[in-house]
Amino acid sequence: MVERIRKAAVLGAGTMGSRIAAHLANAGVPCLLLDVPSEADSHAGRNSIAAKALKGLHKSRPPAFFTTETADLIEIGNFDDDLERVHEADWVIEAVVENFEVKRTLLAKVDQHRKKGSLVSSNTSGLPIGALAEGYSEDFRKHWLGTHFFNPPRHMRLVELIQGPETKPEVVNFVSDFCDRRLGKVLVYSHDRPNFIANRIFLFTVMHTVRTMLEQGLSVEEVDALTGPLIGRPRMATFRLADFTGIDVCLFIAETLHRLVPEDEKRDVYDPPDFLRQMVAEGMAGDKAGRGFYTRAKGGSRRNRLVLDLQSMDYREPRQPKWPVLELAQNIDDAGDRIRFLVRSDDPAGRFLWATISELLLYTAARIPEITDDIVSVDTTMKAGFNWRLGIFETWDLIGVEDSVARMKKEKKSIPPLVQKVLGSREKSFYTKRKGKPYFFDLGSGRFKSIEERSGKLSLLSIRRSKGVVESNESASLLDLADGVACVEFHSKANSLDAEVSSMLEKAMAKVESRYDGLVIGNEGGNFCVGANLMMLLDLSRRGNWEQIDRAVRQIQGLFRSLGSSKKPTVAAVFHRTLAGGCELAMHCNRVQAAAESYMGLVEVGAGLIPAAGGCTQLLRRYTEGLGTNDNLIPPTRAVFEKIGLAKVSSSAAEAQQWRFLRPVDAVTMNRDRLIADAKQVVLNLAAAGYEPSLQGEVLVGGSPVFAALQLDLYLANEAGYISDYDRHVGRKLAHVLSGGPLSQASLVSEDYLLGLEREAFLSLCGEKRTQQRMEHILKTGKPLRN
Repeated sequence: MVERIRKAAVLGAGTMGSRIAAHLANAGVPCLLLDVPSEADSHAGRNSIAAKALKGLHKSRPPAFFTTETADLIEIGNFDDDLERVHEADWVIEAVVENFEVKRTLLAKVDQHRKKGSLVSSNTSGLPIGALAEGYSEDFRKHWLGTHFFNPPRHMRLVELIQGPETKPEVVNFVSDFCDRRLGKVLVYSHDRPNFIANRIFLFTVMHTVRTMLEQGLSVEEVDALTGPLIGRPRMATFRLADFTGIDVCLFIAETLHRLVPEDEKRDVYDPPDFLRQMVAEGMAGDKAGRGFYTRAKGGSRRNRLVLDLQSMDYREPRQPKWPVLELAQNIDDAGDRIRFLVRSDDPAGRFLWATISELLLYTAARIPEITDDIVSVDTTMKAGFNWRLGIFETWDLIGVEDSVARMKKEKKSIPPLVQKVLGSREKSFYTKRKGKPYFFDLGSGRFKSIEERSGKLSLLSIRRSKGVVESNESASLLDLADGVACVEFHSKANSLDAEVSSMLEKAMAKVESRYDGLVIGNEGGNFCVGANLMMLLDLSRRGNWEQIDRAVRQIQGLFRSLGSSKKPTVAAVFHRTLAGGCELAMHCNRVQAAAESYMGLVEVGAGLIPAAGGCTQLLRRYTEGLGTNDNLIPPTRAVFEKIGLAKVSSSAAEAQQWRFLRPVDAVTMNRDRLIADAKQVVLNLAAAGYEPSLQGEVLVGGSPVFAALQLDLYLANEAGYISDYDRHVGRKLAHVLSGGPLSQASLVSEDYLLGLEREAFLSLCGEKRTQQRMEHILKTGKPLRN
């Protein structure tokens, strides 16, 4: 068996195959992407299908590649001319059309050309893994398995692993570890049953939802209002997601499942209603056809949609449901509390949700151990594969197992063995905690088993549960990660920087200096940090409290500088949105350990401001370092000006490194679940290497020649209509700072000098009415205002 993946081959350049290849390239793995040949004389012409797919990857949204250069790791070819090249690959991934015989024919050829010990897998979403490999060589069968990626593979973290009857255990372990560490995936292990875990459960959810809608007389938009964020599921809910996926795809999977599970007690649920077949027959296949359950009104925007009326099969204006219970539910912040409230209400919304959720609970419980051995795999699948906030068994615990089962029995519903055994336990729940550690009920043993973390992962939640909190306030906590490493965890609203976060950072720095070997700054929220508390700043600005704003800015400047000059190493563990003050904080730390999906930027201009916590100074230093006063400083300063003035946000950690928000010495973690552990290890490595703080010297600025060039850029952009008059005004303030203020020529200036310019510009902009309007608009809408 291969010991590492030096090269991969992906067979099939469709949506999934091409994007799997792109993500392998993101992980630094060279990849051969093949598809059927076109009718052409030249080899390049015969590769046109794969070439078109590669070109499409550059345009895909969300982006498939970490950087544009990543695509250089992909070679293209075709099955007729290049299939024998699979012998170069350590891992061959089949991702052609979901047709059993087509896959079998291609895999037979792969068996002839692959090298012994190489891995072979199928990206099938539900075809039998064992049957696909029947009759092939013994070495093929021992290195064969199913690897079901989710679309888009870069952003959807789940991979279902399905082993064949002869797959070697070490193959499963190797692929699992590679997908985890190198591809950043969450792994679940499915049995070789039709549609595995994900599509088996999800299709039941969709098809039963459709049946219940018809039985209870609800509309498409009413169902989407009930099955989205209201119950902790994505905004696409049911029918918008069906349009996105493809109604023809949903119909195909449902019909296939209906045929393949004759013993399933709920098999009839998979039998599609006539209107679904009619929609596909009439070309109403969803987004790719321009019409499905929704269509865009003529001349309308993406938001101006019409909805399908299932009675007339014509499109009409959507009608928002006006059930009073929905307004009450919106005031309940916790998703679990909200679901519990809704399923107990006796109105159309409550009756619909109880009917759909209760059947989903029962059906899923009855699938254990058919589709997988444990409930954790099911819940992980729904959360990582479909972005549900709560797993199915987590939801059941929150609703209340005893009470809900009593209600189900009154409705004459059959209770699966798993649920009966859970009710026979002392806890009467699917999950429990013992000494702060999470446990799940295991059907096979009839006992609770601990939920074990994969090695190399560190959970801050587990640290808190195991009494690892050293100190805490409303916005931040200081945790002990053991081995001499401390961690400051933000838990303010949106992980914003407020007074209590600053206070905790100051206390942490003092404690680390005396008691620890180093500090990690990280959290497990939705984003690392989106910047300062804008509401507080707007309030102070409106009241003209300039002294307090000045004091706060000086404090945060000093605090961030202390992170870089600390006697003990500081490491920021950043991920997702790391914006404004969050980006500035990270740039001041000795090192950054960034999740691959880190979106970094200094975006203050969107609020009519400029970075004032050292962001201008730090980024300018990184672009002019190594240059002298006789060098042309316009290009590097313009690069900084564009990053800040256009509020550019990186689409990945790799791009953040190109843009110098991250340094070459900063590292990237592909799997965010490993981020805190990796950051901790960086602290330990720095400490073991005899860490000494590096004193940052003066910063090179360009003076009036650079200021004049930036002024001209602003004038031309304003004249062309690209920026507003006020954008130009804010840009002049930024240009003043980046050029070094009132200097006539290129000079080396102190960090204190530049921080003073940042602070002066920031305070003056806070006093501008149009800046205050921008801050207010962002707080209300989450979007910048161009005034």
